[in-house]
Amino acid sequence: MALPTADFEFVTSFARRSAAIIIEPGKDYFVESRLSSLASSNACSSVPEFISLLRKTPPSNPLHNKVLDALTTNETFFFRDIAPFDALRETIIPKLITQRAAQRSLSFWSAASSTGQEAYSLAMMLREHFPQLSDWAIQIIGTDLCSTVLVQARAGSYNEFEINRGLSPALIKKYFTQDGKIWTANAELRRMVDFRPMNLIEPWPRLPLFDVVLMRNVMIYFDVPTKQAILRNIGATLQPQGSLLLGSAETTLNLDASWQTVGLGRATVYQPVGAK
Repeated sequence: MALPTADFEFVTSFARRSAAIIIEPGKDYFVESRLSSLASSNACSSVPEFISLLRKTPPSNPLHNKVLDALTTNETFFFRDIAPFDALRETIIPKLITQRAAQRSLSFWSAASSTGQEAYSLAMMLREHFPQLSDWAIQIIGTDLCSTVLVQARAGSYNEFEINRGLSPALIKKYFTQDGKIWTANAELRRMVDFRPMNLIEPWPRLPLFDVVLMRNVMIYFDVPTKQAILRNIGATLQPQGSLLLGSAETTLNLDASWQTVGLGRATVYQPVGAK
């Protein structure tokens, strides 16, 4: 049975209002597939019955966060889309090491970090390729809207499918401990990353000035005004010589003229206008 129009419109309005997630008309199947498990776990016989329950639930109820978790796409894996990591390893970080030699500190932000693979990939790359940073103050912050993915990210625990997406056997052996069918990042790696809750469309908490911001495959879900607001906020949290990495289908062009585009190999990097 098709999802009633009123129910679909309620969910799309909820998603837009709560997280600026745009669900296009005609995607009833998406809403049904994402909410069916929640319907079952809340003793509802159908998705419409569950949406009726959601309508009656106050915003402070944890059920609202669970619905946002379900509607959010949390696809990620280690060293996803390797080109940005190549640009970081070959050009961006070596340049930062020179620029920040006096301060001996670097700060990175993995925005919409999901279950943590991107942030841990960055931590492993720093360990593997930049031993000279061992006595520097390195800060890696991972943020996400979804509470459930943050729990897994902080634990650094991954199943067999997840651990084998993007990681070599050598890196798995060096940085993870196996317990049955679960691999957990070692304590040293977990200490390198601080995972925090954050909704990108709400007022931003106080953040450090970052040298690198990775906000990949996030803005594709937002409308133009939301994208513009997020880019302004990123600009305010980025060092003057800092770098922004977006997903391959994302850009600052025609959104915010305060960014310049730099091609590094197969990666596109965005920096404040005037940065060198």
